[in-house]
Amino acid sequence: MTLTLAQAETAFGQARFAQARFSQAGPPMPLGITMRPARQDDARTIADLFRISSDGVADYVWSLLRAEYGGRSLPEIGAARYARKNNAFSYENCLLAQAGDRIAGMMHGFVMPPAAEPADQPAGAVAEAPDPMLQPYAELEIPGSFYIAGLALFPIFRGRGIGSRLLDMAEKRARKLGCSQISLIVFAENGEAVRLYAQNGFRIAKTRRIVPHALIRRRGDAYLMAKPVA
Repeated sequence: MTLTLAQAETAFGQARFAQARFSQAGPPMPLGITMRPARQDDARTIADLFRISSDGVADYVWSLLRAEYGGRSLPEIGAARYARKNNAFSYENCLLAQAGDRIAGMMHGFVMPPAAEPADQPAGAVAEAPDPMLQPYAELEIPGSFYIAGLALFPIFRGRGIGSRLLDMAEKRARKLGCSQISLIVFAENGEAVRLYAQNGFRIAKTRRIVPHALIRRRGDAYLMAKPVA
């Protein structure tokens, strides 16, 4: 699979039409945390959390869209993207952990479509070159899985079990949607996140080498991790 700028609105290079929507809030959590579906006016906070989750990949993707958005800042571009409807990368596919009047974190996920057949090319057509920065992430996918495109907590709320609860909610959503697997991408350097996912039943399914860039804060490998849905 190759990745073009037209596909750049994907977490780690996987743009798709939305197929999952959180329509009900989850049950209450300990420590005064509750779960709720995101609203359109949460778009800026979702963008901030996605910047945390992606370790700079979101900033790189949004930087490619500056001309389209009139030179707006990267957080403003991200917020505008998440304020959309009927798109994989929309507030509609986000579940938020709420602590009183503050958002503690989010889980953003949707169903990856089945593998597509290669498109027929007219005679003499020249394929658009893939973005080399995003290509490794485009190769880390499991068609038909429930893909967790972003999971992040603001630092003050970490270490309280909220991340595990968000993963549990993702599994319930995947089961409801008939998915046999959950998938996500994590950087090998992010040992804390890798341990969290491993403790929650995820295993490494595939590895790709990251292409270094000033906006991307990690180096080394990216992992595709997956978990069967019971």
